[in-house]
Amino acid sequence: MELDPRILMFALFGIGLMASVGLEKWLSDRFLSLPILYVGIGWAVFSLPLGLPDINPTDDAFDAQSLEYITEFIVIVSLMGAGIAIDRPVSWKNWRQIWPLLAIAMPITIAAIAWLGWWWVGFAPASAILLGAALAPTDPVLARSVQVGPPGENERHDVRFSLTVEAGLNDGLAFPFTYLAIAAVGMTAIGGWTLEWFAFDFLWRTFAGCAMGYIVGRVGAWYVFERKADEGYKGMDEDDSVERDALPLKYSTSEGLIVLGTLLLAYGAAELVEGYGFLAVFIGAVTARQSENASRYHKISHHFIDQIEKIVLVAVLFAFGGMLASGVLDALTWPAAILALVLIFVIRPLGGLLAESLSGLPLPGKLAVAFLGIRGMGSIYYLAYGQNHAVFTELSLLWATTSFAILASIVVHGVLSAPFIRMVEERGAHIHFGTDGTMAAFEERPAESNGQADRS
Repeated sequence: MELDPRILMFALFGIGLMASVGLEKWLSDRFLSLPILYVGIGWAVFSLPLGLPDINPTDDAFDAQSLEYITEFIVIVSLMGAGIAIDRPVSWKNWRQIWPLLAIAMPITIAAIAWLGWWWVGFAPASAILLGAALAPTDPVLARSVQVGPPGENERHDVRFSLTVEAGLNDGLAFPFTYLAIAAVGMTAIGGWTLEWFAFDFLWRTFAGCAMGYIVGRVGAWYVFERKADEGYKGMDEDDSVERDALPLKYSTSEGLIVLGTLLLAYGAAELVEGYGFLAVFIGAVTARQSENASRYHKISHHFIDQIEKIVLVAVLFAFGGMLASGVLDALTWPAAILALVLIFVIRPLGGLLAESLSGLPLPGKLAVAFLGIRGMGSIYYLAYGQNHAVFTELSLLWATTSFAILASIVVHGVLSAPFIRMVEERGAHIHFGTDGTMAAFEERPAESNGQADRS
């Protein structure tokens, strides 16, 4: 009897979903991660003569389009989960450790990758800029192992907080440079098109994404907490055992669908006004999280979103393994491979350390933030987006370099992130200290929000 490849893929996906439930927790304290394991399984299965389809965006425009849409969705879902998980009240003082990562580490990383891609690897300027934009961001999908936990835990962890918020906001810099790369195709000199890029793609799109995310987040919070049918959520805190036992079965699915729909609306609305949808999703989730912060609704919503993310993540990890088996690395050169390793071990750590130089984190905490900038599915999205919107030269080498960087990050960070974080926590280096040597204080939430100061 001949095996149907489609049925084999369903079976592989089903087994992957079932196994992921226990594997992720079991692997959390070991020198192995779920992404390493599932990418390896995907590569092994797609390498067998089973008739499974090739997944290679350099050879098939449909694959590139499919990768753009699939990775777009999983990044959206990951940003939802990350935003909802952030308990810390939003203010300049509370979030001051984030801005250097965006204003210093990100531009340094983009510029260094683009320059080395042009000078060392030999990419055309537009292709080098696209490579820098794709590989610079910390990935919100694969970085979940070093991000903050579910909302409401009230455990302060400045390292995880920094990596979570950076992964949520760095699209505000990655996407403008993706557009810069698209605009630079065919250009031979700097001119009026660069001013237009800065005014529209950088300033307007960033502002529009932030504004639309805030508006939709506020509207979504009002819709949830001010509806008479859901008054049980308003002000409900973690000590209400009656509500805690009664609500999950009744509300978890419906309220999860509400938050998913709200944040998808934020993405769509931002894109309709030509803003950055990823920024809108993260800011919308954070904005909604700040409303009725003691409500258990946020934890239920986060759990729902987390389940969706895991479902899509399993498929994407297997597909990435399939990409590797289909020959996406065939065009890889030694200079390109060295560039990917330099990014992981030199560019990002040095840029991160420079950004964290004025923070109050002890040195091990600074090193953790600097080193654990994981690359992943977001890089695939930006590269696929660029391919689908302009004609870039050296496309095969672009995909090979990006895929190798993601693979190296999955292996290196997958092996080192858990023990690194554990070492930092054992030394108490995950807490931000002030200039006087005492634990840096946060601004308390407004009294009407019925919450506590964040400790995540």
